[in-house]
Formats: sequence, structure tokens, C-alpha cells
Amino acid sequence: IYREIMSDSKSASKRLKIAFLGPEFTFTHEAAQKVFGGSVDYVPCASISDVFTEVERGRCDYGVVPVENSTEGAVTYTLDMFIQSDLKMYDEIYLKIGQHLLSRAASLKNVRSVYSNPQAFAQCRNWLEANLPGAHLIPARSTAEAAGYVAKRSKNRSGDACIASLAAAKEYGLNVLARSIEDNSSNTTRFIVISRGEAKPTKNDRTSIVFELQDRVGALHDSLVPFRK
Repeated sequence: IYREIMSDSKSASKRLKIAFLGPEFTFTHEAAQKVFGGSVDYVPCASISDVFTEVERGRCDYGVVPVENSTEGAVTYTLDMFIQSDLKMYDEIYLKIGQHLLSRAASLKNVRSVYSNPQAFAQCRNWLEANLPGAHLIPARSTAEAAGYVAKRSKNRSGDACIASLAAAKEYGLNVLARSIEDNSSNTTRFIVISRGEAKPTKNDRTSIVFELQDRVGALHDSLVPFRK
């Protein structure tokens, strides 16, 4: 309720535009909604670099991108973008990620192919090996794209499934064959909000430092010594 009140208040003076790594019904979309609520315009982008570009050029006020997962570690492409960009980290969101197997099939025994983002496959590796050892794993740009593809393609191919969110299952009319198939029950992704301006200090802030090194012997050591001191 408080989030939606704040969202309404912000949009009263100006309708905010929020870029995010799309399409809709991805976890990044969910994270963006968690911060900005429903009274803003969301702009799905095909890549992380596109999110940065939309904000840099002023076409969007903020952007939301993934930066780290508790299972797979850092999203290095997001970090690399800060070397090239003057944008700031404005806020962060931690989102518990629940991965679900979706299909038009009636049961697991009918599944022959599974579509999803490579990160989702990695987060569900053990479950897939135990329950669908013979299935073909086919990468997609996002979990939501995989869900849309399976919903359209599997009208004539009931052996197709995908790993995606419950929101995607509802949007594309897919059956939930298995819930919470992620290997780590505390599987969490950290997302960041990017902006052209800096956030106002709250006295409870976090600072992130991103830097690049020269390719020479001892460069990493020399960069870590000041932190140790």
C-alpha cells in the first residue's frame, strides 16, 4: 500500500518512465514493480546495454538491471557497463527467485524440451538432472520469452516446457508442472536501480566501487592494499 501511495505521488508531478531488462513478466520486471509500483510507465529493453542507453539519453528516468545472484554470482555485464557509463547506482532490491516448470503438457513424463534463460538452467541444475535427465535444454534471452515461445509453439508440441515465474504462467496460460525447482531454497537476485543523478543520503547507505586494472604483474595486489590498510 505504501509503495503504491509513493508511486501515485511521484506520477502526480511527472509520469516516470522505467527501463528494465525485458520482456514483461521477467524477474527484473517484478523487481522494478517492487520499487516503483503501478503508477509509472515501464519500458522493456532487449539487453542490459539498452537499459543503460535509455537512461543515459534521458528517454527513461530510471533503469532496473540484475547485478548479482546468490547461486551464480555477479552479473559481470552489468558491472562492465559502469566502466563505460556515468550513470549511478540509485537503489537496490533483493528478490527471492522462485523457478517453476511450466508447460501445456499434463505431466513431467511428456516433457522433451525445456526453454529458459541460461541463469535459470544453472539455478535448477540438480533438479533438472534428477527429474528430466533426457530433456533438451534450449537457451532463451529471458524466462518470460521462453514462456511466450512455449505457449505459442506447444499448441502443436505438448512436449515443450519452460522454466519461468508464476506470473508468466498466468499471463501465457501454462500449466505449472513443478513449483520451486531451484536448487537453493534461498535463491536470491540483487537488482539495482540506475539513474543519471545520485540518491539523497539516508545515513544507512551502501557504496559500491567498480574499477578496471592495467594488464601487468601485481596490479590486483596493488589495488587491494589500500583496502587492507
